[in-house]
Amino acid sequence: VYLDNGASAQKPQVVLDTIQHAYSQDYANVHRALHFLSNAATDAYEKARETVRRFLNAPSTDNIVFTSNTTSAINTVAYGYGMPRIGEGDEIVLSIMEHHSNIVPWHFIRERQAAKLVWVPVDDLGAFHIEEFEKRLTNSTKLVAITHMSNALGTV
Repeated sequence: VYLDNGASAQKPQVVLDTIQHAYSQDYANVHRALHFLSNAATDAYEKARETVRRFLNAPSTDNIVFTSNTTSAINTVAYGYGMPRIGEGDEIVLSIMEHHSNIVPWHFIRERQAAKLVWVPVDDLGAFHIEEFEKRLTNSTKLVAITHMSNALGTV
């Protein structure tokens, strides 16, 4: 689950104030030092992971990973998880409403690993239908990378 706010959305004032305070008062490396500010930053970071864990009902904060943005997160999954596990003839299922950042890394893996991309269509209104998705799942399906909401179409 990626909780990216469109990368360029306007920020509420409370977010701007919190960021400004963090950068000017509390900024330090997380999990990197033993001094007061680093410990405080680490505590705040871990508290945020716990908040997200509870919100998503994840079993552990070990399941919560913060990245700089969705593109970075997808690349981490593609090259860190996908590349070593996807081989010749394996299928990667994508929908045609994916953001560019969820297409490019899978194309590279397809080329390098001789895998196959399988595309799930949408209807004339841009709606995703689970039946079309299910038809494309086979014993060769190794990974599914499908958006919950299209940034281009605005459909869910």
